[in-house]
Amino acid sequence: MNGKALVQYLQERGWVVDRIHGSHFIMVKDGHRPIPVPVHGSRDLPLGLVRGIMREAKEE
Repeated sequence: MNGKALVQYLQERGWVVDRIHGSHFIMVKDGHRPIPVPVHGSRDLPLGLVRGIMREAKEE
């Protein structure tokens, strides 16, 4: 999964792009810590990073 697809996945679940800092999209949602998502074109992100971001974004 690349960064653009992960940003879209999070947006479908209510996350919003707060700002872009370099190549990282900072995603925010009420009640959660901001999550930086690296977007490097169409390059796939490491699987562990994707799992970690999804774990952070999981709704409790």
